[in-house]
Amino acid sequence: MEKILIVNASPRAPKSNSKKLAELFGNCCKDCLYREVIRTDIDKLATDAQNCQHLVLIFPLYADSIPATLVTFLKKLQEKPSQNKLQISAVVNCGFPEYSQNDTAIEQLKLFCLQNGYMFCCSLKIGSGEAILNTIFRISVKIAMRRFARSVATGKCAEYSVTMPLSQRAFIRQAKKNTGSNTVLNTEQHCRKCPPLS
Repeated sequence: MEKILIVNASPRAPKSNSKKLAELFGNCCKDCLYREVIRTDIDKLATDAQNCQHLVLIFPLYADSIPATLVTFLKKLQEKPSQNKLQISAVVNCGFPEYSQNDTAIEQLKLFCLQNGYMFCCSLKIGSGEAILNTIFRISVKIAMRRFARSVATGKCAEYSVTMPLSQRAFIRQAKKNTGSNTVLNTEQHCRKCPPLS
């Protein structure tokens, strides 16, 4: 029986940031098995989850919620519940600079665990989306992932978060430099509504 099963629940799994984050987790925690929801038979994936001790879900935030690929997997897990005391942890990545945008997705997973007799253990909320993995701030993600992996391995419940330490003005400037005008417009509109980053 594998101790830890990493499930990449991104709809873009093979080419996703979730895959990069799963690799970072795998570098910190060697006793694990990696699967992608879209590339694995869902029944087989549910069986793998039944046979592990700890399930680590890694996924992007989609429309302020968990992606449909993860919903499909969770429904199957509900149909085929694990007989052992399965612990579930999550790494959620969003494109907003505020990692707190991931709170709703984490609460959805906690509710799923409560309703199905699983224990929600750890969370790592990552803000700044794809940008953070392609900057010098990648080291912040590595440090947070190391701490998260240590908590998962020991079963010690904890919450972690990380984002790029940029002001809103710097974030918008960087967005204009790296993306198209539609994205920049949305970023500017979003930042005007949000409290300043600390």
